[in-house]
Amino acid sequence: MASFDEHCEDCIRELGKPYPEVHIWLDEFFKKLGPKHRDVRHHTGGVEEVRKAWGDEAAKAAQIHIRKDCRGVIPSEEQAQMFSLFGPDIIPPDGRTFLTDECDSDNEKTGDKNEH
Repeated sequence: MASFDEHCEDCIRELGKPYPEVHIWLDEFFKKLGPKHRDVRHHTGGVEEVRKAWGDEAAKAAQIHIRKDCRGVIPSEEQAQMFSLFGPDIIPPDGRTFLTDECDSDNEKTGDKNEH
């Protein structure tokens, strides 16, 4: 997990501003929940809440923060809960997140149209 300073530096590098309020807000529950704090705001819904509170550029800062903490992806709210339950290994390096992605990939290979 990246530090507050790392998140701010990433945003300065990519957006020209540190957006400390975004990082504080995203990680607000860390002291109480530890790594499980990510299922509260480290997801697409959290990005949209940041957009409503601070605007589009701040939403980009939230995306940068979440990608750094979640192996390069911005999970859905459901995926964020799975991430906090099973840890970062639930998200493979290629960005696939769950068995449904593997099933979709397998279905394309076999032509299977059944839902799993």
